[in-house]
Amino acid sequence: MARLKFNEALIETMGLLLERDPRVFVCGEDVTKYGGVFKATQGLCERFGPDRIFDTPICEAGFTGFAAGAAMMGMRPIVEIMFSDFLLFVMDAVCNEAAKFHYMSGGQISVPMVVRTNIGIRGGAAGQHSNSFHGIMTHFPGLRIAVPSTPADAKGLLWTAVEDEPNPTLFIENKQLYFIPGDVPDGEYRIPFGKANVRRRGKDVTIVATSFMVSQSLVAAEELSREGIEATVIDPRTLAPLDSATILESVAETGRVLVVDEGLYPAGFAQQLQAILSHEAFYSLLAPVQVVTPPYCTIPYSPVLEKEVMIKADRIRRAAKELVTIEP
Repeated sequence: MARLKFNEALIETMGLLLERDPRVFVCGEDVTKYGGVFKATQGLCERFGPDRIFDTPICEAGFTGFAAGAAMMGMRPIVEIMFSDFLLFVMDAVCNEAAKFHYMSGGQISVPMVVRTNIGIRGGAAGQHSNSFHGIMTHFPGLRIAVPSTPADAKGLLWTAVEDEPNPTLFIENKQLYFIPGDVPDGEYRIPFGKANVRRRGKDVTIVATSFMVSQSLVAAEELSREGIEATVIDPRTLAPLDSATILESVAETGRVLVVDEGLYPAGFAQQLQAILSHEAFYSLLAPVQVVTPPYCTIPYSPVLEKEVMIKADRIRRAAKELVTIEP
């Protein structure tokens, strides 16, 4: 077990996969000498050379389409998209092509590519570098979506993603998580897709949180505990496939559920899960499913306004406390 920051766990995992499988390569903007915008590829080019780790032109549609073609021909590309805002440039290659080829070819063509990108509000990145588009991407069957919240999960989910034979994976990181340390298992480490992690158990309310919102929800849960309210905190870890069974089991026990996610209201992942739970857990619910998300607005550059948009533990605590007071 090693103590690594989130970005270091990514570097270690990609390094091990590059060593073991000559089909793996990494490409994207500034992934070589610069080491990626959040230093998540640092040192890889020096170790494996420019044939395995290489910079691309500033043309996300072009190099993502190239990687999809390489995957169809048997390679295992790991593509870095600097910010999830730029997923809008690759929607056709990823969602309309890569996600559908295995099905539309009757299983003859696989597209085992990984597209790494990041979400979240951090440091005045403003309206074109602060969006969280992971919820939008769940609309495309065939595309797997991993959303790790710890360095260990980053390693285990990335390893599984690269080895996934038929499917492309969108690997969602978070700007707030890159430099936070955690314990990471040594050597080979895989986490199966579609298996949520129950990070904390409580009897009064279920909090389902994604990415950086998991740590904020755990802080909120500890504060709630001091007020006599015990919360279960569930990290789905993957949105596609989604482990709805674990979430539904918890909701059956608590009767109340709060979904916390950085996708914008009203069209993010939180609203999708709200709809699923309102339908599938209807007879277990003691109160309507509630959500905590940023407001429906362009993410501001101003530090003062940005702070108002960001979700912190106290906002989650207040929402959960209010939910518990709703009479059946």
